[in-house]
Amino acid sequence: MNVIRFSELCAQGLVTGKRVFIRADLNVPQDDAGAITEDTRIRASLPCIRMALEAGAAVMVTSHLGRPTEGEFKPEDSLAPVASRMAELLGREVPLLANWVDGVPLQPGQLVLLENCRVNKGEKKNNEALARKMAALCDIFVHDAFGTAHRAEASTYGIAQFAKVACAGPLLAAEMDAITLALANPKRPLLAIVAGSKVSTKLTILKSLAGKVDQLIVGGGIANTFMLAAGLRIGKSLAEPDLLGEARAVIEAMRARGAAVPIPIDVVTAKTFAADAVATVKAAAEVADDDLILDIGPQTATVLAAQLERAGTIVWNGPVGVFEFAAFENGTRVIASAIARSSAFSIAGGGDTLAAIAKYGIEKKISYISTGGGAFLEVLEGKTLPAFEILTRRAAG
Repeated sequence: MNVIRFSELCAQGLVTGKRVFIRADLNVPQDDAGAITEDTRIRASLPCIRMALEAGAAVMVTSHLGRPTEGEFKPEDSLAPVASRMAELLGREVPLLANWVDGVPLQPGQLVLLENCRVNKGEKKNNEALARKMAALCDIFVHDAFGTAHRAEASTYGIAQFAKVACAGPLLAAEMDAITLALANPKRPLLAIVAGSKVSTKLTILKSLAGKVDQLIVGGGIANTFMLAAGLRIGKSLAEPDLLGEARAVIEAMRARGAAVPIPIDVVTAKTFAADAVATVKAAAEVADDDLILDIGPQTATVLAAQLERAGTIVWNGPVGVFEFAAFENGTRVIASAIARSSAFSIAGGGDTLAAIAKYGIEKKISYISTGGGAFLEVLEGKTLPAFEILTRRAAG
């Protein structure tokens, strides 16, 4: 993907003395008192900020936080907790500036955090006047928020249209590189794991991947629908019978290419959906009418693990069972361990996937962990993200 990279501008000495506007993703989780409960996104934003400061730039950073009402700032919408945490991590003061659209007083070597960008009227609808005002604040716009790369908003897309220079920050560039490696030029075999409660929410992803991957592993409620499509009974398990035709179409598309959608050969069932429910391993053909399928069985997990260990590239989105319950976590744990052992290039994304990665402590064994949930899914669907499109266009002049 041909975009201007901020790291290259810094290396060429083109950032010194310039006003740099960084769109970061600092949308961190908070408790009811407003305290930050997990600071990964703040930490992920620091390399770009340090890069700009070390290059001698005047640095302004902004992000959204939560879901504020445009034009109606409330104390709970403030980036003040983010500014405090960022100051601790950087070891320097991080002033927070409100009402910044019409001007930001800033000198080279200084850093300022601009208050929640989604409070600005016109942000979500990419208002041109607002985007032009933002662009006028800087010499260089740096998009470093992959989590917002699928949204064309004033602080992500509009400003990139009108800024003198628009480029990708190190976090966004790393996402671009990982996605390209996994989907555009993959080492074969390419295996994808797509799991979740509903086929309908990931149907376009499944269809897109069916034309690319060598093995499409489905899990969760999605797997139940595929089991139905294969003629198996699933009891009272979560499924979408009205989408059996779509599931069969995906299976046929894979088969036509000599690829496959592995159907579970055994499953773990329960009579109720509860952490203390009794787990029973059954052959896939022996599911009773009152059974709930809550995980893939040990035989299925072993077969899939062997395939993952032989893979060249792995794309992972979603746990294959109710891994939050100890009795139904084996499938996801075995899959996670196999990915960790594999020499394949692996890219993982999505909230539940990241939770599974953290639970099994394999963060360092995954080649790339995507920071964007919705953006990651849209890439898997085969969509061109607005951020990639505008940065590519600006790089082409």
